[in-house]
Amino acid sequence: MPTTHTEKERSELHRRVGERLSEDDHRYTTSRQRLVDALADSTRPLTLPDITKIAPDLAASSVYRNLEMLERAGVVRRINSGGNHAHFELAEPLISHHHHLVCTDCGGITDIHLKDELEQTLVEALNAIAQTHGFKPQDHNLDLHGACALCNEHKPA
Repeated sequence: MPTTHTEKERSELHRRVGERLSEDDHRYTTSRQRLVDALADSTRPLTLPDITKIAPDLAASSVYRNLEMLERAGVVRRINSGGNHAHFELAEPLISHHHHLVCTDCGGITDIHLKDELEQTLVEALNAIAQTHGFKPQDHNLDLHGACALCNEHKPA
């Protein structure tokens, strides 16, 4: 089920992406805008085949090259699930902070959002661990790997 964005939210997203690309001396072309729209409208990270189904007029080779460039520019985040295809989503801070459940059987990825109190506890624990190693953290992401409910249903008892 796609997410809906107001015209103002969509315009702000495109403005921010355009600025980020401009900083890296890249143009924000129509095909890149369509790719950003596909990622923004999804409720989950997408694979290259997912994107070409959503926007069949975009050539897979062009989508892949644009995903790589957008990843280098900090617009897109790649998530490897161990399956045949990497998944892509808009990078933080373009979207809200979240984590993932990654199914190692089917390769599916589900976004999860922690309650603010739990997220704060996690940040504090990670910062304490980092401090003991003289490490200065910038951000974090957490991907839990295992089997999704659908894959668990099909496993023998």
